[in-house]
Amino acid sequence: MKVMIRRSSEGVLSAYVPKKDLEEPIVAQENPDLWGGSVTLANGWVLQLPEMIVGTTLPITVEARRLSGGGD
Repeated sequence: MKVMIRRSSEGVLSAYVPKKDLEEPIVAQENPDLWGGSVTLANGWVLQLPEMIVGTTLPITVEARRLSGGGD
């Protein structure tokens, strides 16, 4: 699924899923540099993010895979 990752002016990472009109803060991440690991959203969804180079600028839209979490 397409997911837009962005960082707010306060430094908080969030994920926006256009198809669900859902925006949630990222509350945990597997890798400190974000890419190539999983992230957990505040609603319980776990998303697998693609490999990207360190320092990739945000906001960016990527193809992520939902691993688990919450209802639709």
